[in-house]
Amino acid sequence: MIKVKLTYDDDQLVAFQMTGHADAGPYGQDIVCAAASVLAINTVNCLERIAGVHPQVTADTDNGGLMKVTVNGPLPEKAATIMAVFDQGIRDVAQSYRNHIQIMQS
Repeated sequence: MIKVKLTYDDDQLVAFQMTGHADAGPYGQDIVCAAASVLAINTVNCLERIAGVHPQVTADTDNGGLMKVTVNGPLPEKAATIMAVFDQGIRDVAQSYRNHIQIMQS
């Protein structure tokens, strides 16, 4: 199961952490893992390329899967929108695949 921890500051998503694997299909064919990975990686790329924000990113694919993304300081409008899109997207995937993604928030 993928566990996603969402961290908010004043109702804005400022960090997320994903751990684990969905185990919804064979390696390389797991659409739940692919969806979550694309959302996370695209969020980082868009923060950098569109919003000009460079988040702190930690990743470890060898030990159970981990990706942690943190945006420091007040979020510019574009960055806040990008993070909100990730928030909605990961919640949509989790709603469709409840046995494979769990969301927690702080």
